[in-house]
Parts: sequence; structure tokens; C-alpha cells
Amino acid sequence: MFMGYAGQVSLGHGAFAGLGGYIAVILSSNYELSPLFSIFISVITMAILAFIISKPILRLKGHYLAMATLGVGVIISIFLNAEDELTGGSDGMSVDSFSIFGYEFTDNLQWYILCAVLLVFTIWMFTNLVDSPFGRVLKSIQGSEKAANSVGINVSHYKSIVFVISVVIATISGSLYAFFSGFISPAEASFSHSIELVVMVVLGGLGRIYGAIIGAVILTILPQLLTSFEDYQTLIYGAIIIFIMIFMPKGIASLFNDMKRRLLAKDK
Repeated sequence: MFMGYAGQVSLGHGAFAGLGGYIAVILSSNYELSPLFSIFISVITMAILAFIISKPILRLKGHYLAMATLGVGVIISIFLNAEDELTGGSDGMSVDSFSIFGYEFTDNLQWYILCAVLLVFTIWMFTNLVDSPFGRVLKSIQGSEKAANSVGINVSHYKSIVFVISVVIATISGSLYAFFSGFISPAEASFSHSIELVVMVVLGGLGRIYGAIIGAVILTILPQLLTSFEDYQTLIYGAIIIFIMIFMPKGIASLFNDMKRRLLAKDK
């Protein structure tokens, strides 16, 4: 939503996901809090941090904003690598098992069900949010911040809200992934992870709720399909992305919209 509907670019959300995951893991493993409560505290902490950070950096626009979020991400990554006693440094740290009200998640099927429920809820929430007055304000900001300001919209306020929302979603995702994998390291907060998240959104389609999901599915499956071309995997991977960006600049999700319009045109 931060990129697709508010029109802002962040190169630091991988770091936010990693830091949020670390906070949840440390609270659960070192202070013996329940995983669910640890994630809740992590979300609150990261939301406050995001709100504080948003005030100075969201005054910037375009590539200046992207570089500012990149700088924040680099600081977080350095901190996680440097604090050996707290985070385990570059070696990372093990994660305790995940449980909700005493029900422990022990196999992949349980995790798939949990993630599916959260995904459906998130899609439902954002679909309603986009169709609300708040969503229309974000679209106006994406179109022209000056025009939005001219009609009395507090642009910085709305940008801060959507930035906090995006960081909260990243925190929940990073925390759950850490508990699922049973291990977390500073690599989860690396620059490459942030770039991967951006590519997912752009590849699937900016300004489309299902776009990020499509992009995530493709970037997860594609490396598996290219295992037989191990020596050329990166080259092929990059070529496919370039092809899609040139011939489908609005993302893969735009194909479904085009098909829908054609079917509606035929019905008429």
C-alpha cells in the first residue's frame, strides 16, 4: 500500500521486518513471553519507531525518500550484526517453537493454514481500506501531492499513517517467518531482502492488492524452476524480470485486468 497506493518508494522494509522479528524472538526466547504476546509488543514497538522515523524522512520525495529508507535499513542491519550478546551477531540465534493459547505449531500444514487465514484477512482489510475515503486520499497523493495539498489534505499525516501500517505488516511477517524457520539472522534485515520485497510489488503490479501476492508467488517458484540452469540462473532470472518490466510495465496483475475488460466488452 505504501508503494502502490501512496506512491512512495521504500528500500528499508526488509530491515523493518528483520528488526520486528528479532524483537519478537528476543522477548520470547530470552524473557519467556508467549510468542503471540511477543509479536504484539514487537508490532507496537515498530509502529512507534515507524511513526517517529516517518516525520523527517517522509518530507523527502522520489529517490531521496528511497535513499533515506535505505539508510535506515543499513543502520538497522549494522545494529543487528554488531550486538552479538543480544542478537547473536552474524551467526544469528535460534527461535523457540510457536504456540497460540497453548496450541503449538509443529508441522507445515498448520503454518500454511495460519498464513492463509492471515493473508485472506489482510486482503479483505486492504480491499475495504482502498475503497474507503482513506484509500481515495492515498490515490490523490499518488497522483499529485501538490494537488492533494491544494484541496486541504494533510499529505504528511496520511503518508505517516500508511508508512506505519506497512511497517506493522512487515513486522508481523518477519516475526512469523522467524518462528516458522526456527532461526533468525541479520540476513533477514539485509538490503537484498528489501530489494526482493520491492521487486515482488513491482513485478506483480503497483496499485493492485493482488499484485504483491502474484509477485511473491513468482519470485518463490522461479528459482526452483531454474535449478537445472544453476550456472545461468541469475542471468535468466534477471532477463525474465526485465522482459516483464518492458512489456508489462504495470505488472503481471494488469493482464488479468485487461482480460476482465475484454470479457466485459464482449458481453456488451
